[in-house]
Amino acid sequence: MANVTFKGNQVTLLGNEVKVGDKAPDFKVLANDLSEVSLENTKGQVRLITSVPSLDTGVCDAEVRRFNQEASQIDNVKILTVSVDLPFAQKRWCAAAGIENVQTLSDHRDLSFGEAYGVAIQELRLLARAVFVVDSSDTVTYVEYVSEATEHPNYEAAIEAAKQAK
Repeated sequence: MANVTFKGNQVTLLGNEVKVGDKAPDFKVLANDLSEVSLENTKGQVRLITSVPSLDTGVCDAEVRRFNQEASQIDNVKILTVSVDLPFAQKRWCAAAGIENVQTLSDHRDLSFGEAYGVAIQELRLLARAVFVVDSSDTVTYVEYVSEATEHPNYEAAIEAAKQAK
């Protein structure tokens, strides 16, 4: 499993670590309108999927805003951000932040995404910060488990991987 800390403290990640070349695991999360979303909903598209602890923190806020801005320069890529924030809170945050190019999804119900992608933090019931690129045939082509959950991911590498995926 990935070695991750949260504010300098080692945490236990639940689920299976995802690696480049793996078939992307399916998951069931909630959209901001409470509809269920799975990997199947974006089948045939390249997806850049991020997991974040909470949209209401500085690093997560900056990360989603950055990917929202970058989305206009990445053709044919669906950007999804998953957190355990409630769908209502995500909807409010997106409206306040002007987020239109990233779909936020809530894993609060049963940590389906968190466990499928090995990012559920057992001690906090939050998601670790990670980035996954899944190509149109559902193969994982890029993975970054950010070693300190309160730090930023490698934006440039993730964006380049999304551009290269087909």
